[in-house]
Amino acid sequence: MAIHKNYPILSNHFRKQWDRRVRTHFDQPGGKARRRLARTKKAALIAPRPIDLLRPVVRAPTIRYNRKVRAGRGFTLAELKAAGIPRKYAQTVGIPVDHRRTNRSEEGLKANVARLEEYKSKLIVFPRKAGKPKNGDADAAAIKEAAQTKTAALFPVVQATPETAPRKITEEQKAFNAYTTLRAARSEARYLGIREKRARIKAEEAAEKKK
Repeated sequence: MAIHKNYPILSNHFRKQWDRRVRTHFDQPGGKARRRLARTKKAALIAPRPIDLLRPVVRAPTIRYNRKVRAGRGFTLAELKAAGIPRKYAQTVGIPVDHRRTNRSEEGLKANVARLEEYKSKLIVFPRKAGKPKNGDADAAAIKEAAQTKTAALFPVVQATPETAPRKITEEQKAFNAYTTLRAARSEARYLGIREKRARIKAEEAAEKKK
């Protein structure tokens, strides 16, 4: 609202000190550099352990996105049991556990179990005390050749290819109406008992008339 002539200043909200409330993001390049240095420092600190954890392959939620797969939070207890990995031991070798997720398909369960078994075959477990290996620890030659890697690069999440190739829609498929078919099936299931009762009563009445 512009002030015309030498009128008194109105006591409204047009004189806020907006410059005190402006937020700038000039620290973005510096934040990027700090995060990169922090990742480098963490990788050196945990070496020769992998930089990241092994993630399961899960379906994205909702009908819109469930045709895609992505990396999940952690493996289910059923997947760990099928792969022969104890829950407490899994967390010590870079395998996260998600006790809330449940397996809803046999294909997803088998895919993650195969993923765990492949990870186990490539896993190099260092002994807690040098020179005193226990059962399940790697030998000296494997320990010497161990190098720090990125788990996501070794075990990528690959999108599944479609089972059938694109094809032309036939006239029979065009004539098929899924909506009317489902409605008819629903109506049949709903009135099945009533129709059976009517048919039974009609048959009994016809049998009585014959007598």
